[in-house]
Amino acid sequence: MEKILVVEDNEMNMYLMRFLLKSKGYQVIEAETGEKGVELAIREKPDMVLMDIQLPGIDGNEAIKRIRESDSNKNCIIIAVTSYAMTGDMERILKAGSNGYIEKPVNPETFLSEIERFMI
Repeated sequence: MEKILVVEDNEMNMYLMRFLLKSKGYQVIEAETGEKGVELAIREKPDMVLMDIQLPGIDGNEAIKRIRESDSNKNCIIIAVTSYAMTGDMERILKAGSNGYIEKPVNPETFLSEIERFMI
């Protein structure tokens, strides 16, 4: 069973992602802040991290950089899940170390297939 860390400060978004991921049998770990996300990514070594970008404390881009800098998580799949869709946002997110990008609001009908294409 793959382990996915979801870093998301919005309760409704967290609920939706947790529900969808668990319905497919994924083990879900949750963090509400960038700092907690980095801590859990290093300790739990998930197969994938779903990272909100706009977070309290350090933002998702900084959290991604810190996860990438940790020795144990260089090959972890990190996907930004964010409403940031302005020119340059995608480039900043990828430069921080994200493998990809899923736009919010999360679409329940396509979310799992978007996640699974990165798992290959």
